[in-house]
Amino acid sequence: MIKKVSVLLVGISGYGEIYLNNLLQNEHVTLSGVVDINPANSIYYKNIKENNIPVFKSIIDFYEEHTCDLAIIATPIQLHAEQASYALKNDSNVLCEKPLSANIKDIQNLTHIKNTQKKFLAVGFNWSFTNSIQQLKKDILAKKFGEIKKLKSMVLWPRSKDYYNRSNWAGKMYNNSGDFILDSVANNATSHFLHNLFYLIGDSVETSAKLKSVTPELYRANSIETFDTCAIRISTNNDIIMYFYASHAVEEEVNPKFEIECEYAIIKYDANKHDSSILVEYKNGEVEYYQDPESNHLAKLDVCLSAIQNNEQDILCGPEAVSAHMLCIHAMHESIEKTPTFPTEIIKFNKEENLIWVDGLANTLLDCYQEWTLPSEGNISWSHIGDTVKLNI
Repeated sequence: MIKKVSVLLVGISGYGEIYLNNLLQNEHVTLSGVVDINPANSIYYKNIKENNIPVFKSIIDFYEEHTCDLAIIATPIQLHAEQASYALKNDSNVLCEKPLSANIKDIQNLTHIKNTQKKFLAVGFNWSFTNSIQQLKKDILAKKFGEIKKLKSMVLWPRSKDYYNRSNWAGKMYNNSGDFILDSVANNATSHFLHNLFYLIGDSVETSAKLKSVTPELYRANSIETFDTCAIRISTNNDIIMYFYASHAVEEEVNPKFEIECEYAIIKYDANKHDSSILVEYKNGEVEYYQDPESNHLAKLDVCLSAIQNNEQDILCGPEAVSAHMLCIHAMHESIEKTPTFPTEIIKFNKEENLIWVDGLANTLLDCYQEWTLPSEGNISWSHIGDTVKLNI
């Protein structure tokens, strides 16, 4: 008989509702409680009450009288580290939404706590938990495609003014206490795909690439403190070059795509195509496919539940795997004192969609993706390259 896993969900609105939709009908789960300061805002609040699921105002309130096998943290970025730490110290495994923290210093502390408590701490970068990415990474580690030369990824997801007005932390650098938030296009919605570049070429299943330098171009069209558009060139300690392009300030949607140029093959993924499997084109003419990593957004939950049922402490994407992404985000902010705003003459407004967008931006970034370049290298009038930040991890 399969063990039922007791689960606490911290944060039941926004992305938390995706978890709730699964947890409320998952036969392998007992939902021991939910935590939210405004629970009635969730579309599932009626279901929670009908199922007599306890509701708490804070994670501390829950652990005063209860415990659970797994705590899922789906709250604002600035709360992740503290809540994950508290759950670990109260003998729960943790699945924390990305990013694990906005502060690099939290990585070492959280790693120590989860090791001391003999619990796992999973970070919810969706693709890292899928069978396809795991198998692709194992094949990369086994040198099946030869040496990695360079890789790139892109995603353009329009986000309206409503997106930035949905909370008091959206697009912010810090909270009122001066703690990092660093909410941006690269540290929130599209962070999965930046992290995926690092994760795929890490030296082991548990780790990501070691970064040597980051050269970013950051821009904004929306009235935010961080940036809604980025183009980045990154080099690793073994001189692999990566490019990442992302924007919310576009009208045209371009779903995630990536390409990895290897010694013996080119690996391609494009979610915009009808067949969005990962395609491997070998130089000898052979082809191979891996399943679309977008096919199961909650693979991370399945992996965590299975780990608890099988009494496993190792997890696919823990704090050791996410430090590269966190360091990259900090380097991006360090490189540019104040994010440049796009010229007013190319900033447009779609009243029907309540969307601020930049004329020509999507095509510029698509051209850069095609040519493995940054906007500034194409003599784009609005381009502004940041300082190259050297790293050592």
